[in-house]
This record gives sequence, C-alpha cells and structure tokens, in this order.
Amino acid sequence: MWSQLEPTPPHITYVTLTFFLILYALFSILIRNRLHLSEPPLATVFGIVTGPHGIGLLTPYKWGFSDDIIQEFTRIIVGVQCFAVGLELPSGYFTRTWKSIGVLLGPVMAFGWVVCAIFIKLIFRTDIPTAMIISACLTPTDPVLAASVLANSHFSTRVPKRIRDLLSAESGCNDGVSFPFLYIGLSILTRSTVGGIIKKWVLITILYQCLLGTILGLAIGHFFNIVYTFSHKREMMGRASYLAFYFLLAIFSIGVASTLGVDDFLVAFCAGLGFSHGGNTPTADTRLPVIIDLMLNSTTFVFFGAMIPWKSFDKLDSITPGRLIGALILILLLRRIPIVYLLHKLKMIPHIKTDLEALFCGHFGPMGVGALFLAMEARAQLETDTSLPLPEPPQDLPIEKQRTITLVWPIICFVVLGSTLVHGMSTLLISIGGHFSRRKGERAPLIGAEREGLHGLVFDEEDESGAEDEVRDEEDEEQEFRGYLHGRT
Repeated sequence: MWSQLEPTPPHITYVTLTFFLILYALFSILIRNRLHLSEPPLATVFGIVTGPHGIGLLTPYKWGFSDDIIQEFTRIIVGVQCFAVGLELPSGYFTRTWKSIGVLLGPVMAFGWVVCAIFIKLIFRTDIPTAMIISACLTPTDPVLAASVLANSHFSTRVPKRIRDLLSAESGCNDGVSFPFLYIGLSILTRSTVGGIIKKWVLITILYQCLLGTILGLAIGHFFNIVYTFSHKREMMGRASYLAFYFLLAIFSIGVASTLGVDDFLVAFCAGLGFSHGGNTPTADTRLPVIIDLMLNSTTFVFFGAMIPWKSFDKLDSITPGRLIGALILILLLRRIPIVYLLHKLKMIPHIKTDLEALFCGHFGPMGVGALFLAMEARAQLETDTSLPLPEPPQDLPIEKQRTITLVWPIICFVVLGSTLVHGMSTLLISIGGHFSRRKGERAPLIGAEREGLHGLVFDEEDESGAEDEVRDEEDEEQEFRGYLHGRT
C-alpha cells in the first residue's frame, strides 16, 4: 500500500496551493469586507509558512521553478492585470486625465527612481549603474497589489472613483513606462561609449519597445474590438465564451509583444484600452478582475512567499538585515509621498483635490510582481544581453555585472515583501483608525459595517451613487448565492 503513495513536490504543491485558494474562496466576503484584508499579504504569509523555510510543503525550486520560469510566470501575471486595468477604465479616460496621468508617469516616477537609487547606493555601497538598475525595478506601482487594495471590496467604495481610476491607470501604465528607467542603468553598465548608450536607449528602448509597443497594443485592441462587436451583434458568441475571450486576448497581446521584443506591459495595457474603445466592456458579466485576483494573483504571492531568498538577506555582499529594513522604511516613506504632496500643492495634479488625497495617492504606490519581473529582466540582460535569463546565474561574468546580479534579486524580494505586507494591511489599519476617530455614538460596528467615505477625501455625486450601486450589487450577489444554497433559486 505504501508503495502507491507519490508525495512528490508537484503533487504536494497541488494540494497545498488549492487548499489555500479553496479556503480563501469560502471566506472571501468575510476576509475582504468584514476584516478589510486582501489576498496578497495572506497568500504571501501562507507561502512563507508552507515554504522551504517553514514546514516545507511548497518547494518550487525542487520541481523546476528556475529563473527563466519565474520570469515568464511574472510576465503573464502582470500582463494580464495590465490588460484588465486598461479594459476597466472608463471610455475616453486618458483624454480627460492626461495632465494628472502625465505627472504621475513623469515627475513622480523620475523622483522615485532617483531617490531609491540614492538610498541603495549609500546603504548597500553599490556603484551608480547598479543602484539605478535596482531602483528602476522599484519605480513602478504594481497593478496586482493596487487592484487587490482598490477593487472588489467595501473599502474601495469609501475611496472616490476619481482616485481609484487614477491609481489604477497609473499602475497599468507605469510597469511599461519603467523600462526606459531600467535600460538607462543597463546601458551604462554594458556599453563602453556614450554614443552607444544614447543610441541603444533612444532607438531601441524609447522608439521600438515603448512607442511601437503602444501603437501595437492599441491596434490589437481596436482590431479585436471590431471582431468582437461583429460576432456579438450576430449572437455568434456564447455567454460562457466572454471570460475565455478576454483572458486569451490578454495572453495573445503578451505573446505578440514578447515575440517582437517590444514592451509587454504597454502592449497589454493598450490592448485592453483599445478593446474597451466605445464602452465595449461587458466585464461585469464575466467578473474577470475577481477571477484574476483569486486564481492568478493569489497563486503568484503564495509562490513568492515560498521563494523568498531568506539566506541572501544576511551577509551576502553588502546585504544585512539592518540595511534591508532601513532601506525599506526610507523607500516606503520617501519614494512617492513627498513628491505627490508637493506637486498637489503646486496644482499640477488636478484629479487630487485635498492634502489627504495627496497623502493617500502617495502612500498607495505598492511594489510587487512587476518589480520581480523587472529584476529578472535586468538579470537576463546582464547574463545573456537578451531578455532570456539563464536558469541559474553564471559565475564567469565580469565583476561589476556579477555583483549587480548578486544584489538585485534579494533586495527586490525584501522590498516587495515589505510593500506587500504594509500596503496589503493598510486597508485594515485605515478602517480601524477611521472607526476610532469618530465619536463613540457615531461609530459603525468595526467589522464590515463602514460605508462612509474616508475622511478628507472629496466625493462627487457620481462617486456616491456609484459606491451605493457597487455595495448594492455585491449585497444582491450575496443574497442570490445564499438563496441558491438553500434551494430557493
């Protein structure tokens, strides 16, 4: 009988991972709307506990999770989320908000890049190109973490839709926009002449990867919008095919981009944006973001928790626990909050109306799966001078490249871990703080009954009615599901 047992690492992983997803699905309303928690921090903690440094059930590296697999896994996750963000934005959104988005993608990102590079150089005693490369990985806000905090929960209805859309649009764009920041440091480290650096950065990174990627994404989105409309009007597509269509279109966009060597995330985001042209976004019927959050994003963070390189956090080159914690605190406090607040005071971000909105937008700039992908992209460029990393870091590279490869992964992993926990728990802390800031007689029950907008954030009539509709829709779904369980539907 014992000979029939096959507890291989993949088989145990299937059981362990799906156990977490099933458990979360069973209590998702309680976790999201009553306890104000999101999937990423819970999934990460679960991955840590069940990983090789915990009880040892999840061991990804023992069954083929090498660096090249991690890169492709994160590429798909971030690309699909970028596509979903572009799909969900209101029609014509960028024509109305170009100034606010431009400031967030320009001065705010550049400031964060420079500030993080300074901290990394001083704290970890790196050279300037290495600091620029590591900092570029931390520059974009992560669409996966942003979506988990600002969507599909009662907390999201307490934030003005204007702010939610602004942060979602920023997170969808800036993973792709971060490529020029990354390739500045890479070009300096790998090119010997100033002319070679400028030529590669302008011609390859800006014009080919970013500009062509944007045009290509919009073209893909518009083309499939036409095909979809033709099929939908003639009732050639079944309702059950909606979800598969959106998901496959996202993967198709990523595949075209990676094959051509252009910016994957800009292509995916622009494809979603182009497809939603004219308000063609029936995602309410498919619940695409909810399914993505549960199946893909949660899985990603479980694996991330299991893959965290704990041994690299102590005495690897210039890395020590104290330096990592110090860098994390400085990055979380100074990477975005000061510049967003200053630009708000200078009236440069019209969609941010109050000081507290500026602080809120400055705080909610999480670093997550996108940073992991960029770290692998940096390693690939240094290892092979292409976007294809080796399964394991080579040992025969020049010293400066070898040191950058050594430092980038553990530093990025630690900052992503800290950002996941801090930003993922922020909704709970904000809700608790708002609860106790009210007078005793004015307080709603702490667990799950908050409906008022967050103090200091400005709500328009459209925001308030939209929030009421979102809450009502979710409550109707809960009631319908309970009725189904009791055999009344």
